[in-house]
Amino acid sequence: MKQRVLVVDDEESIRWVLGKCLEKAGYSVEYGENGSEAIRIATLDNFSLIMLDIKMPDLSGLEVLRQLKSKDIDVPVIIITAQNTVKNAIEAMKHGAYDYIAKPFDLDEVKLTVRRAIESHENSKKLEFLRSTFREANALEPHQEIVGESAPMLKIYKTIGRVAEKDLTVLITGESGTGKELIARAIHFNSRRRDERFVAVNIAALPKELLESELFGYEKGAFTGATIRKQGRFEDAHGGTLLLDEIGDMPLELQTKLLRVLEEKQYYRLGGEKPVEVDVRVIASTNKNLEKEVEKGSFRKDLYYRLNAIAIELPLLRERKDDIPILSEHFLEKYGKELGVGKRIISDEAKETLLRYNWPGNVRELENTIKRVLVLSSDAMITSQVLLEASPYLEGIKMREGDSFDELVTARLLNMIDLTQEPPPNGIYDMILRRVEKPLIEAVLKITKGNKKRAAHLLGINRNTLAKKLEDFGIHPEDSD
Repeated sequence: MKQRVLVVDDEESIRWVLGKCLEKAGYSVEYGENGSEAIRIATLDNFSLIMLDIKMPDLSGLEVLRQLKSKDIDVPVIIITAQNTVKNAIEAMKHGAYDYIAKPFDLDEVKLTVRRAIESHENSKKLEFLRSTFREANALEPHQEIVGESAPMLKIYKTIGRVAEKDLTVLITGESGTGKELIARAIHFNSRRRDERFVAVNIAALPKELLESELFGYEKGAFTGATIRKQGRFEDAHGGTLLLDEIGDMPLELQTKLLRVLEEKQYYRLGGEKPVEVDVRVIASTNKNLEKEVEKGSFRKDLYYRLNAIAIELPLLRERKDDIPILSEHFLEKYGKELGVGKRIISDEAKETLLRYNWPGNVRELENTIKRVLVLSSDAMITSQVLLEASPYLEGIKMREGDSFDELVTARLLNMIDLTQEPPPNGIYDMILRRVEKPLIEAVLKITKGNKKRAAHLLGINRNTLAKKLEDFGIHPEDSD
């Protein structure tokens, strides 16, 4: 993918000379005739570098540079000056220019300065990204963020070690809350791409109509409201790793485009006429059974085999219960610091309570449980009583004497709501309804022994609505109508 340079000078001959020089060096060049035009073009589009004449009829190059900085347009700028004076050099650098070049040009010097400016800017962005990533995730190496010493987890660690350096696609499967993104990050940070970006996209969280533009970007004017060119997530992850989370929810028409990207290493932005080339390692994850989705016709067989070059299946928390005490202590230490509540200790009796529970929400549910205890309790020692006061559902799903149905549901819902994280974009209402609706439909179908007509009648919805919900939730009962 060509790097783009904006050349701004009121003299056409200067624009022509610089443009031809840069195009021969492999850059894509656009032009502006004055300072106002430079600000307009730079505001509407993305550039790797801008070259500005210091003296122009309307706005000086230094004033343009100042306005670009005020608009948070983060792009390196080279000032063009007719006089190679100390004053011009100092003024250019004071205003935040990367460098300046004097007329008449040494074209080899121009190419060298442009290349250094772009490389320096990209390296500084990479460095800042890595610093923030290491601050937030502490490098997210398996032994730091993925906690567990059970036999299933040791097997996972060995697999990460074997596949990380092999630049192949990886398919991570497992129920919600088992830690699929952590495994993907561990693969990335142990691969040769560790110094580049890790970009995660949750397919299920994006509306279908926005998914293509989010992944592949769009050109200016591609649709109403597309006032600038926008990079997609594939371009954001260029050189690094892209995690496509919940890949099983990708629409069929986009699966075709994804397959083409994986095979050809290029694609077209929405509204684009030129291919965009990318070098990205793709990791996909899902809580669905993709083989069944292939049989149903909702997932492409060729894409499934392409993604499934290396498969990692994560165990349920109830299949690695030996890790529950270790995980509990890890989350107590981690969130005790984050929430500023001080050191907490969990009793052996409380650990036994955690071990008796079945953890349908897996590690994420345990994590949320520990967070809730830290928020709702001020006790330094977390006993079984303290644990159950904050999370009464841990005693099991059987109703205690005096409990109402509402109390039972409320207790269970408490564990689905994370008090310490931002809610999803549309809030938790729709999320909770979907989580409740699926088991309700499954329960009614069990009662009616798969008879969808009777189930729809019991639910109070028409049969077509039920059929649509069964498809959305991936429920496939034996039809005994």
